[in-house]
Amino acid sequence: MKLYRNNKGFTLVELMLVVIIIGILVAMVVPRLVGRTEQARVAAARADIEANIGSALDLYELDNGAYPKNLEALLEKPADEPNWRGPYLKKMSKDPWGNHYVYKCPGTHNVDYDLYSYGKNGAEGGGDDITSWGEETPK
Repeated sequence: MKLYRNNKGFTLVELMLVVIIIGILVAMVVPRLVGRTEQARVAAARADIEANIGSALDLYELDNGAYPKNLEALLEKPADEPNWRGPYLKKMSKDPWGNHYVYKCPGTHNVDYDLYSYGKNGAEGGGDDITSWGEETPK
């Protein structure tokens, strides 16, 4: 009568080999992903400024003949705008760092309006502002 060993499962060596391989893969991939979070936030803010809010401001101007005095006019009808066909945005979002977008009409950098985010530092200047006039220097 022969006895057969039932080899179900993995040995410690096999498990350690798998853990080492996963560790090597993680060591190669993680450094490439570090720092991408801030780049994603800058890209999201730029998309809001150029596409989302910027397009809503342009639609408002087409309907009413002038840009709004404030961003709230994109959500709720101002009393002095008979041609308002909004809301032009579903909601007014904050920038990716949790701050409100800054809107000035008329603008000091653009003729029509200035729209920008203070960026990561939450204050004007500092080289991380994302603007509608293209002078941002994100890190």
